[in-house]
Amino acid sequence: MAKFNLALVSFLVIGCASAFTPPQQNVARTSPLMMTTDTGARDPIKVGVIGCGRIGIVHLGAINKAPGVIPVVVSNPTISKAEEAAKRFGVPRFTADAMEVISDPEVEAVWICSPSQYHADQIKACAANGKHVFCEKPIATDLAETVEAINACNEAGVKLMIGLQRRFDPNFLRVKKAIEEKEVGETIIIKTCSRDPAPPPYEYVKGGGGIFNDMAVHDLDMTRFLAGSDPIEILAVGSCHIDKSIQDLPGSEAYDTASCIVRYPGGVNAMVDVCRQSSYGYDQRAEVLGTKGMIATDNVYPNTAKIYKNDFTGNADMPYDFFLSRYFEAYVTETEAFCKSLVDDTPVPCTGIDGLVALTMSLAADKSAAEGRWVKPSEIIQQVYCERPDSCSLLAQSDVFPEGFKPVEDIKDLNKLIIPINDKKSEGFLDKFKSLVGL
Repeated sequence: MAKFNLALVSFLVIGCASAFTPPQQNVARTSPLMMTTDTGARDPIKVGVIGCGRIGIVHLGAINKAPGVIPVVVSNPTISKAEEAAKRFGVPRFTADAMEVISDPEVEAVWICSPSQYHADQIKACAANGKHVFCEKPIATDLAETVEAINACNEAGVKLMIGLQRRFDPNFLRVKKAIEEKEVGETIIIKTCSRDPAPPPYEYVKGGGGIFNDMAVHDLDMTRFLAGSDPIEILAVGSCHIDKSIQDLPGSEAYDTASCIVRYPGGVNAMVDVCRQSSYGYDQRAEVLGTKGMIATDNVYPNTAKIYKNDFTGNADMPYDFFLSRYFEAYVTETEAFCKSLVDDTPVPCTGIDGLVALTMSLAADKSAAEGRWVKPSEIIQQVYCERPDSCSLLAQSDVFPEGFKPVEDIKDLNKLIIPINDKKSEGFLDKFKSLVGL
């Protein structure tokens, strides 16, 4: 076992130039909307969609409009929803079985818009069937399963894009552009806030993983996106002010309000605040203070109308009060971005690694709030042990350290867990591994 693990770790490090942040992330890119439309004589790429709920319908509508891509099958456990979606968007086939989408010989790529608990297994099934994958976050609810799912796609040589839709919001993208082009100088402080119009039902919060995993994760990822680097450590606190009924729930599920400080290289600090209720609508803003100025976003309103009276001056209507309304354009743009990567055969703009780091940051915040101290993301990553790239577990669930276990001591050593992407132009992972250990 020791020889196996040492050889595996040695191999996984080969060819991995970066841990969390791929080099291309810090390069300014054109809008995902600027898709190549000259597809020559190529046939359209045929895709399938799993899940015909609200998110699935948004993605399906965007796929239908994207050049070079055509949906051919959709699925939903309640087959009437699948049938309705198929009729609405002219999709020729529908089914209640997600595996029929994944194993369909015509399908080249799959959109996974199902409940979170099914994501990891469906990603692995797509990889096994050679399908490219777009998956709504999270990749998995478990860190070890997240690593397995990413490795499955990398070994199969298929694309994996994660739906962190705020990265495609035009407001946040404008802030990112200002940072990249040094419009406000060097970054000093990053701030984000997320406040929902109303708290979710008790049953939604119960078993949901807590406020850091089901809510703050988006803001934590946004701070990393804007910082353009990986976090050093995180400090978080939580409390309950709105819905006292959740106070009997375990851990951070008992919080409806939370704050985080994230330290980044170069002395950059990011501050996040989240709350499950905002009396004035959906509050989603970002601010960056630089050495030469500051850039900040406002909330998004249904219109630009303003009222001027002797006792009030301001917007005529409240901000959007539903996430699909607020981020509709972002959801469409991220779908078009994945379609572009399929048509042009280019890397996806939001990778499995991005999804893994977002989960790691939220888990670090959760641990920080529970223990009242700064937590390094490496403390979370080092809990994962992979006997093989497709067989990982959390050591916190075991009292025995496996023979030959080498913990990931630093955030930049993630390549000990994630294997390089197989471009299908060279021998596969198993062939290389067998050669490495002399099998």
